[in-house]
Amino acid sequence: MKKIVLIIIITASGIFNAQVALGKTVLESTSSSIEFGSENRGLVLPWVTNSSGIQNPVNGTLVFDTSDMKVKVYQNNLWKDLSVDTTGTADTSLQDGLADQPDAKVSVGTPSSVSGILVLEDNNKAMILPKVASPHLNIISPAAGMMVYDTQKKQLAVFNGTVWSFWGE
Repeated sequence: MKKIVLIIIITASGIFNAQVALGKTVLESTSSSIEFGSENRGLVLPWVTNSSGIQNPVNGTLVFDTSDMKVKVYQNNLWKDLSVDTTGTADTSLQDGLADQPDAKVSVGTPSSVSGILVLEDNNKAMILPKVASPHLNIISPAAGMMVYDTQKKQLAVFNGTVWSFWGE
């Protein structure tokens, strides 16, 4: 029930305001479609059984690929690995055997035909990741595919199920 209410709120917010804040009450930027709070939690990316099986991905797509336990971004029409360590682990038993629902989508902004679970449609707004100081120390039980902005190192941090990888300049 909570998920349904959240989806309705996100959808309604996208229709009326095109900006959404989760876990916070004040938006930091008018240039954001969605912002997250910073309570030592991160954004868990969608898990896919193999990124090569995604049909018609668009540049900027982010996933956690369970075939090789890596966080990946689709960039310049190729999948790029964001997980430095290749020994990731994840218990996929909760999703094994489940069928994808191709029509399941929440859109923030002007709806388009782009597929995805949560699609930020605006072409002039960005997503602000959850901000966590030293996530490798402060997030107690990170999930495989988690992503945050490390405010201490000032870097993107992704978790592959075993270790954190940090991306900076």
